[in-house]
Amino acid sequence: MAGITDRDYTILCGRLATLLGVSQAAARRKVDIRAAQQGHRDVAARLALAEAMLAELQAGETDHQAVLSAQLGTVGNDDRFMVED
Repeated sequence: MAGITDRDYTILCGRLATLLGVSQAAARRKVDIRAAQQGHRDVAARLALAEAMLAELQAGETDHQAVLSAQLGTVGNDDRFMVED
């Protein structure tokens, strides 16, 4: 699928990425997947969906960056985790 070049959509995906602690491409993929699940194909619907997802994250209590950091820290402290072969 070709990328959407709408500036506002890119900005919203960037804000989502910041809140989630992921790359902008990963945040855009999350929006694209949810839009596909809901049957949205046009840019305006994806923009509205991205705005809704951003509002949902901002209203939520969960700090997604802290959750991801804790998960990564757990993997690093695991005795069975191999750093090198």
